[in-house]
Amino acid sequence: MKSYLPLAVDPVIRLCTPSRDREASIGSGSYKELIKMIRNKGKGELIRSLGMNNPVQMSEVYIIGAQPLCSQLAGLSQGQKKLCHLYQDHMQYIGEGAKTGIKECQYQFRHRRWNCSTVDNTSVFGRVMQIGSRETAFTYAVSAAGVVNAMSRACREGELSTCGCSRAARPKDLPRDWLWGGCGDNIDYGYRFAKEFVDARERERIHAKGSYESARILMNLHNNEAGRRTVYSLADVACKCHGVSGSCSLKTCWLQLADFRKVGDALKEKYDSAAAMRLNSRGKLVQVNSRFNSPTTQDLVYIDPSPDYCVRNESTGSLGTQGRLCNKTSEGMDGCELMCCGRGYDQFKTVQTERCHCKFHWCCYVKCKKCTQVVDQFVCK
Repeated sequence: MKSYLPLAVDPVIRLCTPSRDREASIGSGSYKELIKMIRNKGKGELIRSLGMNNPVQMSEVYIIGAQPLCSQLAGLSQGQKKLCHLYQDHMQYIGEGAKTGIKECQYQFRHRRWNCSTVDNTSVFGRVMQIGSRETAFTYAVSAAGVVNAMSRACREGELSTCGCSRAARPKDLPRDWLWGGCGDNIDYGYRFAKEFVDARERERIHAKGSYESARILMNLHNNEAGRRTVYSLADVACKCHGVSGSCSLKTCWLQLADFRKVGDALKEKYDSAAAMRLNSRGKLVQVNSRFNSPTTQDLVYIDPSPDYCVRNESTGSLGTQGRLCNKTSEGMDGCELMCCGRGYDQFKTVQTERCHCKFHWCCYVKCKKCTQVVDQFVCK
């Protein structure tokens, strides 16, 4: 039986999603208060408000109940546990980054049979991750990308003790009279730490050369790297004008992350052109079809065909498409013919309310009316 390889960030995602049990362990009020203080005040102000001026005391912020945060993250590898203890202030942003990746995954696949559904159990995506499919490849890549994104931004915002603004070199093509400065997103640090943490689980696994598990490890590592490199490659220079009356006689520029939607769009294109791979006699991944160009470090790779997402299947983790909304007039994947896998669909009417006839009033607000309409909707049988 194929062994289950969960996402390396699953435990951190679960910790960053408050549960009733965890709230009960310290009292729902104190847990919510702690999380609210972390979000609203930021780490620095939170430490000062708790009277923790000594950096050595910083780990106390991340104690939940009577146990350190790292001990509550069941599923971390030994290497990840060490990193967690050394960089406890990073864990919140690893979880936030991974959740950003999940949201982007659900947006990109909202019109597909597999819509990046999450399940309520010990993993985030469930049994779907057991199969080395192109969907799994995308999930690993977008989660790793989300971690780089969150860590890089947290550095810039001064939330982490071991990094700050970007120290990227001045681009050679930047005009000489433009200043290179400001506080850019620290993508170098975000990339390095995300690689160290996310890949730790895979690198610590030991399996026989040529086994299915070893192929999955190579696949996961490749797709993690593809996600990180996509974030890195899409980062660009941002500038701000200075001068009297907006004359823009001077510009200050810095390195800035791309909007994460661009990262998701790029990875979705890589998903559509993902390369099917197999293990060769030397234990390396090679393309199944040698006529195609070899995948680059930014391409996605997979080793198993995708399961049938049309029907519910507990063994593969497929939730099926029964009950999914579809578009009757579309010939794409969101159309009823493809989404419902030929089973047909039911039609019903629903009332939708939306803002309309909006007017701007001086000064300064917009007033809208509420309009309702009855629309037809179609659901897969």
